[in-house]
Amino acid sequence: MQAKDSNPPDGGYGWVVVVSAFMVMGLTAAVLKTFGLFFVEIQQHFDELASTTSWITSVTIAIFHLGAPVASSLCVRYTHRAVVITGGLLAFSGMALGFLGLNMVWMYATTGFLQGLGISFSWTPAISIVSHYFSKKRALANAIASAGECAFAFTFGPFFQWLISQYGWKGALLIIGGIQLNICVCGVLMRPLASTCLLEASHSETETPPGNGASKIDKEDKSTITHTTFNWMLVRQPEFVLYAIFGILAAMSFFVPPLFLVPLSYSLGIDESWTASLLSILAVVDFAGRLLCGWYANLHITKTVHLLTMTITLISTSLMLLPLANNYLSLAIFTGFYGFFFGTTVAVHITVLADVVGMPDFDSALGLFMLIRSTGGFVGPPLAGLIVDMAGDYRAGFYMAGATLVLSAGFLVTLDQLQQRKERGNQTNTKPEKSTLPYPSLHPLKVQ
Repeated sequence: MQAKDSNPPDGGYGWVVVVSAFMVMGLTAAVLKTFGLFFVEIQQHFDELASTTSWITSVTIAIFHLGAPVASSLCVRYTHRAVVITGGLLAFSGMALGFLGLNMVWMYATTGFLQGLGISFSWTPAISIVSHYFSKKRALANAIASAGECAFAFTFGPFFQWLISQYGWKGALLIIGGIQLNICVCGVLMRPLASTCLLEASHSETETPPGNGASKIDKEDKSTITHTTFNWMLVRQPEFVLYAIFGILAAMSFFVPPLFLVPLSYSLGIDESWTASLLSILAVVDFAGRLLCGWYANLHITKTVHLLTMTITLISTSLMLLPLANNYLSLAIFTGFYGFFFGTTVAVHITVLADVVGMPDFDSALGLFMLIRSTGGFVGPPLAGLIVDMAGDYRAGFYMAGATLVLSAGFLVTLDQLQQRKERGNQTNTKPEKSTLPYPSLHPLKVQ
């Protein structure tokens, strides 16, 4: 192989990988996003409180995040392809066993733990391999891949509602598990990217004697070479820590609206068929937001962290306004605003992570970021459920989510200030030093 193959192709077979990741996003994140349709059914079946039932989603989200470092380590050790296939089998097992519906603990273990692990082992390597295949078009590629979540959620909303009405919530879980087996097919299409070439490049660099210019690897080539071991030392980098804290607070909020949107609509007396359409509206505007923001970010007009800060501010505002809805039309409008700004946020937050740590550490950073963010995903839904139980109103959960996002935006601002300070420091250090000699022509002669 030639050394040039070590550069991200920014196209070619990379688009096949993007389409595969698009499908994986739909078969994992979209299923999690529309699981709110099962919330009331499971709550009524086991006669439990909202806070108790919400632990199913909480466990799924927590394991989804906690499994990310394991998935990233396995990607480094083996291949992204193998890990995605494993994730598909785990996701199917979680839904298929959840079909038995023995008790709430059983639901925590199956549709909670196994499904969460399957999503983690599928989602993490899928989004990671897209970033490796693209460099200049990374923001656009990530936006297209992540758009699979809302594209599938658009159809999954009414489809899952129909499955529940026809086969009950247990039968619907079994059918959904069978559909998730297609994750394995997507994994097969995720061909490893020139790993042999990277090893050869590293090997030749160490063996060639110093002074031979032809043996050196360009800085651009080095930036695409990933570490062969998991880098836990990222937790010592202030920039990564700030972004991880943002991730915790964001995760506390992101999973609350989809969980309580359906119960909120029921509390307003909206018919079930119209309620399912809210999830479809959410998916459509989410899809538009991702593609539009990905296209805009690809123009490199605005710094990605600035773009993310703006979208977080807008999504928190929409969440604060959503509880003001008192009928289907107003609820649909506010849901549309929330969905659009959520899509713009998801489109760029992985790209910002790559910008913060660089591609050599990206696999490790993605796993660590998901691990740390898991605390927010684990605490968020039960905390919102507790607040809902105490207030006796589903609107309280949305207020909590909006306030938490406002706080998370503060850490993005701090991160940006730290990055700017470091950039100014680097520019100062790289400026050529002025000569201290009185006459430029009197420089000492060089010894030959």
